[in-house]
Amino acid sequence: MKSIKVVAVALLATLGSFSIQAQASKTVVENAVGSKDHTTLVAAVKAAELVDVLSSKGPFTVFAPTNDAFAKLPKGTVEFLLKPENKAALQGILTYHVVAGNLDSKAVVEAITKGKGSVTLTTVQGGKLVASLSGKNVILTDEKGNKSTITAVDITSSNGVIHVIDTVVMPKS
Repeated sequence: MKSIKVVAVALLATLGSFSIQAQASKTVVENAVGSKDHTTLVAAVKAAELVDVLSSKGPFTVFAPTNDAFAKLPKGTVEFLLKPENKAALQGILTYHVVAGNLDSKAVVEAITKGKGSVTLTTVQGGKLVASLSGKNVILTDEKGNKSTITAVDITSSNGVIHVIDTVVMPKS
């Protein structure tokens, strides 16, 4: 139990610049708009016409990739996905980053511990993400086996919580 508390405290200590600008009274979308590190994500949410959905009551847990995370994708991927004719694919990828409910870092770590080292999360898109610990870091593994590290946690919003990730996670299809 002591190790869980240590990990949770370490996760809470990793809050980055995002949290400084975040406000609990704002929605997950409004808080993302306020982050200079999430301009690509905001553009994608707008292009996918998901602003209204992610501004609704929720609650949502959003794993928010940074601009640098999107930059890791193969050249031209973001531009391709932002085209109107690819809206459905973009919606699928973005909703794969959202889990219904309000899973703060403590709840994620507790679920990983209860799951004896990992927990499978069902995304709004319908796919699965596996959360596990690597040292003090929570790692998300997508359906293609790619890994993303949560780099900032518990950005509280009026309709959920945001955790910042360093790599875009991708569904099977």
